[in-house]
Amino acid sequence: MKPLNLPRKIPDFSALSFDIEDFFQVAAFENQCPVESWPRYECRVEANVEKLLELLEGHSTQATFFTLGWIAERYPQLVKRIVDSGHELASHGYNHQRINLLNQQQFRDDIRSSKLLLEELSGLRIDGYRAPSFSFTEQCPWITEELLEAGYLYSSSINPVPHDLYGYANAPRTPFLWPNGLLELPVTTYELLGKRIPCAGGGYFRLYPYLVFRHLMRKAIQQLQTPAIYYLHPWELDPLQPRIKGASLKSRFRHYINLSKTEQRLRQLLRDFNWVPIRQLQPVSETLYQRAD
Repeated sequence: MKPLNLPRKIPDFSALSFDIEDFFQVAAFENQCPVESWPRYECRVEANVEKLLELLEGHSTQATFFTLGWIAERYPQLVKRIVDSGHELASHGYNHQRINLLNQQQFRDDIRSSKLLLEELSGLRIDGYRAPSFSFTEQCPWITEELLEAGYLYSSSINPVPHDLYGYANAPRTPFLWPNGLLELPVTTYELLGKRIPCAGGGYFRLYPYLVFRHLMRKAIQQLQTPAIYYLHPWELDPLQPRIKGASLKSRFRHYINLSKTEQRLRQLLRDFNWVPIRQLQPVSETLYQRAD
């Protein structure tokens, strides 16, 4: 792992990203909602992404949309809407299956089929990838080679914290290059007394009081002197989504905590920070496009 030599100053912009999946596709419910059962559920992703797009338009903000192939195949007009709104389209894999549950061939098929589909639907080259549930771990050393061979230029798949479902706890906290040259952009963490505190979005955005979350993100930007990389899911803007039966108390807590507060918090976040899609980060974008030539 080779850290990038970033300028040592507080960055002016941070990266806003969204993982486009529906409420029944999350890792917390993978035992209750296996892939073969997905067609039985009410899809709410179109309405939730539309709400998200209108919210971003109202704040003159663009973002990166890591989109599932499963979603794109069923809602090609959603892909068109994202691209026509000026946002960056990137891959979230095809079936939102955690990488540690796939073998190398299954992973290869997943990342290539999703990239090909998104490129066909959008007419654009797909440069970025984010692993489902940040399941990029030390147990799968072939991930970076497969991504590079599939034509991806960067990954934002590392959440450098310990977690029971994901986490690459010993990975760098700032952008770095894997040994094969693939660019990695970990999501943001703040370090306090030797412990890494997640402050990149998702469930932590809903769990922490907003002022605490904002403080942690600002402190992380100052500490790392790199842009923050934030993520959220469209289902987190949907407090009326159907409840999944049979999930554990921990899974229900993680998924449903403070859903009713997400939209207002996101509106405030859009006002409190300056945001760009991942492709526009400097000097990360310089590294990315130098490799693209």
